[in-house]
Amino acid sequence: MRRILLFIPLGICVLLGVLFVKGLSLNPTELPSARIGKAFPSFSLPSVSDAKQLLSEQSLKGKVRLVNVWATWCPTCKREHGFLNKLASTEGVEIVGINYKDERGKALQWLKRYQDPYIFNIYDEKGGLGLDLGVYGAPETYVVDTQGVIQYRHVGEVNDKVWKKLKVIMQDLGWSAKL
Repeated sequence: MRRILLFIPLGICVLLGVLFVKGLSLNPTELPSARIGKAFPSFSLPSVSDAKQLLSEQSLKGKVRLVNVWATWCPTCKREHGFLNKLASTEGVEIVGINYKDERGKALQWLKRYQDPYIFNIYDEKGGLGLDLGVYGAPETYVVDTQGVIQYRHVGEVNDKVWKKLKVIMQDLGWSAKL
């Protein structure tokens, strides 16, 4: 009996080690999302550029678009911002911004300084929309179809490698570059 009791801690350590190794192999940019295949959450929030202009989930319908969650306090967002400008200007991608848990003044300065790739920008000051989306942090990017349904989610920076994957998904949904 005492011998069995000695093996219990060893078994627990082995189990924890296996779980730890499995966790290291997971890709944090492919976090599962319960929102995939579901309509974009309902919201009524102001635009970053005009506090009197209210935007809603209806604003997302009609075209295949990228929805990018960003903030001025996010260093990765700064790194990806130039690439988003390139997508908007050279590929004709319509990108909707969600300025997440940020200050409006700082966001406006950022967009003026680094250019504005967004067709419109939702101001999510308190992070309620981000919470409904299941945002872990910025940046996160979603592919939304013509009906406003989320088809894909990417956590982290959008760059050339990620864009190749997003582009195929968007094309499968009927998007084509229009410039």
